Amino acid sequence: MKKTYFLSDAHLGALVIKDQRAHEMRLVNFLDSIKHDAEAVYLLGDMFDFWYEYKLVVPKGHVRFLGKLAELVDMGIDVHFFIGNHDIWTFGYLEKEIGLKVHREPEEINIHGKNFFLAHGDGLYDKSLGFKIIRWIFHNRALQVWYTWVPPRIGLAFGYLWSKNNRINDVEKDYSYMGEDKEHLVLFAKEYSETHPVDYFLFGHRHILLDLQLKNKSRVVIIGDWFEHFSYAVFDGNELTLEQLEA
Repeated sequence: MKKTYFLSDAHLGALVIKDQRAHEMRLVNFLDSIKHDAEAVYLLGDMFDFWYEYKLVVPKGHVRFLGKLAELVDMGIDVHFFIGNHDIWTFGYLEKEIGLKVHREPEEINIHGKNFFLAHGDGLYDKSLGFKIIRWIFHNRALQVWYTWVPPRIGLAFGYLWSKNNRINDVEKDYSYMGEDKEHLVLFAKEYSETHPVDYFLFGHRHILLDLQLKNKSRVVIIGDWFEHFSYAVFDGNELTLEQLEA
């Protein structure tokens, strides 16, 4: 049986990455290595550090990554793209030109008889007013249309700079696992699984590796990133495992 792969948070194009070509090629080579045994690939958000599509312009770069995704699609592999909080603004290019199946909200998907809850993870169980305001701004269609009037040279440069500043500010934060009683994604999974039978919750966003069995037998898997951990989850039709690329 062919396998299903899950990965997230490559942050391609991030200004804090010193060798962006090498970073992209590591991801491209991995995708190339799985193309003959992959049934589907799920990209769980923030694959790009910033992505905004103008009507006739898409962000510069990433051509090897996009080309590899197109190759997978042409081979008959289903490639799913869940938007993250850095690559929200895709308006058709990834679907029409590359052939990806784009998901804008978390989804439950049945894979070989197992129920998967898939999401990037940002905002789940976050009830703060600050997050609600930011989410409204980023997802507001009128503001998205307004941003198209900002020239690409300025709009894209601003987006990458904003992302870089956020990452610099995040360096001092503790990204270690906070425990079942504080980790938002675990709290969300516990609450959601009370009314929905889910075998596996898979999330990105947090940049940590976590494989946690809940009391109700659901598993919460946070799949790390392709930024520091170079990690991914793989489902062979029977078991889900969390793995890391060998150095």
